[in-house]
Amino acid sequence: MQQWIAEIAYETTSGPRRVIESFYLPSVDDVRAAVSKKGGYTLSIRPHERSPMERLLARSTWWQVQLLRGIQFRSTSTSPGVALWKIIQAETNPRRQNILAPAREALARGLGVIDALKALNIFDHGTLAILAGSERANRLVEGIPHAIHSITQKRKNTRAIMGTMSWLGFDVFSIVTSLWSGQDMVLGWFRDNPPTEPEALEKYTRVVGNLELLWNVLIYSSVGMGVFMGWCILSFWYNRGKKDFPTARIVRKIPLIGGYLRDLAFADSMSAAARMLRGRVPINDTLHQSAEASSAPDVTAYWVAASTSLGRGVSLGSALDMEPLTRSERMELASLSDLAQVATVMESISEMRAAAAKTKHKLIVWIAFGLTGVFLAVAFGSAIYALTVMNMSMDSMMGGLMEGAI
Repeated sequence: MQQWIAEIAYETTSGPRRVIESFYLPSVDDVRAAVSKKGGYTLSIRPHERSPMERLLARSTWWQVQLLRGIQFRSTSTSPGVALWKIIQAETNPRRQNILAPAREALARGLGVIDALKALNIFDHGTLAILAGSERANRLVEGIPHAIHSITQKRKNTRAIMGTMSWLGFDVFSIVTSLWSGQDMVLGWFRDNPPTEPEALEKYTRVVGNLELLWNVLIYSSVGMGVFMGWCILSFWYNRGKKDFPTARIVRKIPLIGGYLRDLAFADSMSAAARMLRGRVPINDTLHQSAEASSAPDVTAYWVAASTSLGRGVSLGSALDMEPLTRSERMELASLSDLAQVATVMESISEMRAAAAKTKHKLIVWIAFGLTGVFLAVAFGSAIYALTVMNMSMDSMMGGLMEGAI
């Protein structure tokens, strides 16, 4: 499903009238069919695109929280779908109206509130998993505070990582720019002032070559790492809401970061599955919804495989007993058959995965500190080493001057 902007011509008593309308449909052909049913003639169709300012506002966690709170407050006297519709109708800011347009089109076509929220393409899959699980259990209002807590917690984690990386990045940037700006001057001075003694000259040349190689490695590796990190940040920000994209596949291959993302995905999907089971949602629908809501491919594959095994007649505990769950998690699930017990175990797994993700988050920060410390130590050590080389050249020059004076 996608939002389309169509330019349409209608025949009126006063002549042709050109209007621009939006449609939330799967393809261009569906848009043309919808326009024909309305008695219009399609002039042009283009995908809906947000401006950079609208994209930045839509990605704002503050605005996401405000939207969910608005749905929660208005749902006390009406359904969540009507509550979202009233929020959209009451919005007067043009940019926010444009952001909310896909949800308005989805609700106008009779889709549910979760489909409308998915159409906005602003929430991550973990948040949608919590909301979808609560909605299937007819407890969306109760699930919204959990979704808000998930958003704020991820925002804190993101700010902590970004703050740490920014501070460390500034230190590395300062050292690299110093090396970059002083490389030609220092190495040029070394080349212009070599020792005169043959043995000292050979050692001096070797040392200067190693120093130049080390500085080049430091500079180009740090620049490459900075470009990679910047590309990852922009790619994740731009592709937020998508299930899979090239940058995400690359990042998931990094051992510690991949495990961190997998733990977060399991924590969200397990929590949503437990909430659906407690709400008496059929187990097949629960497994299917959990697979749809997860953004991690291995977590999605887990739920799909469990649903397939359950459809072949395998018991529920055995269907859930598979990797990438840990051995202790699998032992708890393998001996269960009652849905209430399964929901309790899933909540426990969700809490353990959330704790594991928090631990990995701290470990990532400390490893970043450690690697940056090593980088700075090597950079400072090479600078001190450069002074040693400079003394070697100065001593040789002074020795030559003294001999000439004698």
